[in-house]
Order: sequence, then C-alpha cells, then structure tokens
Amino acid sequence: MKDLEISCADPRDERVRELVERQLNFGRAFTPPEDVHALGADELLDPAIVLFAARVDEDVLGIGALKEIEEGHGELKTMHTAEAARGRGIGRAMLEHLLAEARRRGYRRVSLETGAMDAFAPARALYESAGFAACAPFGSYRRSPNSTYLSLALAAEPARAEAAAP
Repeated sequence: MKDLEISCADPRDERVRELVERQLNFGRAFTPPEDVHALGADELLDPAIVLFAARVDEDVLGIGALKEIEEGHGELKTMHTAEAARGRGIGRAMLEHLLAEARRRGYRRVSLETGAMDAFAPARALYESAGFAACAPFGSYRRSPNSTYLSLALAAEPARAEAAAP
C-alpha cells in the first residue's frame, strides 16, 4: 500500500492504545474469557515484546507485535487492522514486516494463537497464505476448542552478494 509506514510503536501513544483496545474488544466479543490471550497496552511494555504500528500520515491503521518466547522462537501478538482500513493489504504488510523482524532477530520459528471462531477466519486465512500451518499449543498455551495454533519455520535470510567492483 502506497504511503504506508511501519515502525516501532509505544503502546502508551493514544492512537496506538486506541487500536490495542479495539483489538481487545474484538477478541472479547467472540471469545470466552478463559481463552482471551490478547495483550493490553500495559502488557505490551514487556521488554520481550516489540510493537509496531502501520501508519498513513498520522493515522494508525494497524498494529502487530513480536514476542520472544524462547531462544530462536518468536510469537506474533496483537495483530489487528482498523475496521475502516481492512482489505487494503495492511495486515499482509504488517505480517511481512514482523516476519522480516523475526528473521533479523535470528528466530528459526514463529508461532501464533488466534481464535477458532468464524470471526477469526480472515486472520487464519492470512497466516495460512503466508505458509503458517497448524501446530500443537506452545509456550504456556493449552488445548482449547476456541483456539487455533499456527507455526512457521523460517529459513535464514539469503546472504546478500556484494556488487563486484569494476
């Protein structure tokens, strides 16, 4: 998407916090309380988490976070696109950005948990189109009919060939 900028974000920023809250409200609307695993703004201050915002000008249109859960293994968290901005490629751009960041950090695997309900079908389709496949619960997650667990093995970034000097 033209003019879209993705950069690190502070969850205390009012515009970012608003989208984090919308993501929480969306999840809570469709998920039983015991299976809501979304993070609030204060939880996103954890040093193991890096939060990004997708912006056009000053408008925050999407958010996404990457959490290190163990050496070489990251988890996608807090992926959400503002309702008015859906269908414009923002979610895909954020996913690509998070996967590039995971590779930069040397992660060999990235996993995620998302809802199993119909409301989360677009998110699952996005992840599956990027190569994510079903996996067992990871980290502190437990089996639940309300959750879908997906994982992607990351290939190392290809070495960049230096241009030959004339």
